[in-house]
Formats: sequence, structure tokens, C-alpha cells
Amino acid sequence: MNRLISPRRNFLRTTGTIATSVFLPRQIMASLAAIKSPVKLGMIADLHQDIMHDGPTRLKVFLDAMQEEKPDALLQLGDFAYPTKSNEIVTGAFQKAHPRALHVLGNHEIDDGHSFDEVAKLWGMKGRYYTENVNGLELIVLDANEKPENHKGGYPAHIGKKQLAWLARQLKTLTGPIIVISHQPLAGPSSIDNAGEVQALLDSSADKVLLAVNGHTHIDHLARVGRITYLHVNSASYKWVGGSYRNKSYSAEVHSEFRYIEYTCPYRNSLFTTLTVDPSNRRIDIRGRKSQWVGKSPSQLGIADKPNLTDGKEVCPEIRSRQIRISDK
Repeated sequence: MNRLISPRRNFLRTTGTIATSVFLPRQIMASLAAIKSPVKLGMIADLHQDIMHDGPTRLKVFLDAMQEEKPDALLQLGDFAYPTKSNEIVTGAFQKAHPRALHVLGNHEIDDGHSFDEVAKLWGMKGRYYTENVNGLELIVLDANEKPENHKGGYPAHIGKKQLAWLARQLKTLTGPIIVISHQPLAGPSSIDNAGEVQALLDSSADKVLLAVNGHTHIDHLARVGRITYLHVNSASYKWVGGSYRNKSYSAEVHSEFRYIEYTCPYRNSLFTTLTVDPSNRRIDIRGRKSQWVGKSPSQLGIADKPNLTDGKEVCPEIRSRQIRISDK
């Protein structure tokens, strides 16, 4: 059986840093002044403990790396684990790893029958959506799992009117700087069905909003819409390929016990990142981690590239290091 390579030093294995110039309004410099020193966030997305056979090991690699990185907060970006007794091996470990361990609700958290309100309560969240101040950096965590009025079935990807009004109030009253965090993307591939409404709100507060961050898509991607930058954080575990492309990456024993793995192209190593806002250098640093496919890649299975999603670029077993520069010009 293929095993994860777990040394913490492998966290920094990258293929280089992509420098991206982000031109923000001059007013954001006043907002950025609220941070007196760099603020570091440790992030992991889409662990999918209930699909993968090695979820606890993947999480441990992340938490071990964070022991060295010493972030100011930890965030899991959704599709983490059902809130069951048997999954406390991961949910408990995450909660105990840092005094500020924050959750984002993913669409799959309710697959075992819990409601999103129940999941939020079991995980000790402030609510399905909430704010958190991390050493001057304001986090707005959204719940993009709400149902629109005309919902026709399947997993909803929507932010309702009540939450939109709440978001507008937070954007108005928080002094910033702000990072907006959700499971489903607010822009780019697979964005929520009322993404335009949310994008307009964020764009109206571009003097405060540094970045929006999401999981869900299992890709490594950076998008720019209007005056806001949107970061898609890759999955810790795999790229989903579905029933038409079922394949065996592990031993027969693993596949017999974990039947949904054959619907994926798994990554050999756990993927995760740290995101650091550095006010003195006016930049955001995203630290990369590179892995390999355990078996075949999506393109090797015959899956054609989608618009703006290229196998080996956005579709990859990697989170690239990026340096987003903030300019007041």
C-alpha cells in the first residue's frame, strides 16, 4: 500500500513562488495599519475523513507542521469529517492543536444526517457564520450551504438574504483588514449561485478586503474578479473524478473497505498551507506543498480539461507558493 510521506520539513517542498501584484485602493493601507506584526493562518481544506482511509494521518502531518510554523490560528475550510464519535480522532485532534482552531462548514458535513446548526454546535463554532479577530486581522467566515427559494435538489451553494444583510453589516462596521472565508467559492470555478451579489458587496468594501479564500473545488487557483482576489485552496486528499472514471489507486483491501476512493485521484501526501499577512512588507505569502498522484491523474484517465482548469496546472497534487504584493499606487 502507498503510504504518506510525513516529515514536517517536506511542508516547504515547492516548485517556486508565483509573485502576483495586487493593486488595492490607497485607503486599505489605513486598514492594514491595524496589524502590528505578521499574522499567520494555518489552513487545510477538504480532508474528507469519511472517504479517505488515511484521514487521521493526513491531518497529523498538517498539525505536526503547524507545531513548527506556530500560526496565530488554524482553519479547516470544510468537508472535514462527519461530527460523529468515531471521527473524534480527527475533530478532537484539530480542536486540541491550537487555542484558536476555527471551522468552516462544508456541504458534506451533513451527509450522516446532522443539520448544519447541529454540526456548528458540536464543533463549538460561534455559529454557522461568524467573525473572528486574529491579532488585528478580521476573518469573516461564511456559510454558503443555504438553500435558495427555488432550490431543486442536490447540495445548495447559496448565501441567503439574512446572511447577506449580516455580511453587509460586518463589511461596514469592521475596521479591517478583512479576509473572507467560505467553503464554496465566491468567484471562479463552481462558485455559488448568487456569487454576483456577494462579489458586489465585497467589491464595495475593497478598501478593507484583502482576499477571499475557499476550499471545495480541489484545485490550486487564484482568480481576480472586480477589485477582489479569490484563492482556491486545494484539497488535502484528492481530486474527485466520479463514477465514469472509477479507478484503483490503492490495494484491494483499502478499496473494499473505503468504497468511494475509487471515484478519486488521490494525492500521495497531505496538502495544506499557511497564509501570512505581512503589513510591513505589504504582502500576503502563501506557502506551498507539492505531492504526486498515487495512481493515474485525471488526464491519464481520459478526463478532458475544462475552461480555465488545466490538468497539471490548476488540477494538480500541489498548493503552489504565492506572494501577493499589495500596492497603494
